[in-house]
Amino acid sequence: MEIVEQWKQEDRDFIRKNLIDFNMKKLPDKLKTPNEDVGFVLKDKLGNIKGGITANMFWRHMHIDFLWVDEKLRGKGYGRALLEKMEHLAVKKGCRFIYLDTFSFQAPDFYQENGYEVFGTIEDHPEGFNQYFLLKRFDKQSG
Repeated sequence: MEIVEQWKQEDRDFIRKNLIDFNMKKLPDKLKTPNEDVGFVLKDKLGNIKGGITANMFWRHMHIDFLWVDEKLRGKGYGRALLEKMEHLAVKKGCRFIYLDTFSFQAPDFYQENGYEVFGTIEDHPEGFNQYFLLKRFDKQSG
């Protein structure tokens, strides 16, 4: 056996798939849901991408990977619109909650204004800043 330092997207996908397959074997069938990557993009009239949001769903939850809006368009509601689209999709697909992380120089206030609660913080990461982990539940809102 040999350990080799390398980065290939195919290797990452192979490792990820095998870990997911292992995890699925450990869960009862009622918890198993498809592992699905989802996203929405914001395009201008010429078809150029000016923003977007990406996420992954499984086990009845969603993890938002990235939310980005071109700096020239920030403050005009596009980020909120993208987030709301993703939330509606999460509810439609039966997700119990969404979680994500953001940095103090990014958008923790934005997420909190949209109903997300901080459930964890890594202080001084990156150095001089904080990393926040936020959660928005859907399963407790109906009760």
